Amino acid sequence: MPTIKTSDGVSIFYKDWGSGQPIVFSHGWPLSADDWDAQMTFFLRHGYRVIAHDRRGHGRSDQPGTGNDMDHWVADLAALTAHLNLRDAIHIGHSTGGGEV
Repeated sequence: MPTIKTSDGVSIFYKDWGSGQPIVFSHGWPLSADDWDAQMTFFLRHGYRVIAHDRRGHGRSDQPGTGNDMDHWVADLAALTAHLNLRDAIHIGHSTGGGEV
């Protein structure tokens, strides 16, 4: 199960499939990376690298008692982007996931 550790020690789960120009999907509340599987499969078939993560407090990521706010979610996404060395990524967000992007 691929994860990264944030600067405050929270484990963030992510999916990273394929190669090509990256598309990063950010889910809303109370969803998870799994809710993007249909879109990820579509773009994967069209030659994109597709990434989705479980935001802190969601899915397979840690469920910390603090830090469940937009500032932390944005920092977590930035950490994932840096960890995966993403360049020229397209970011797509749904609901509160749109606030991240």
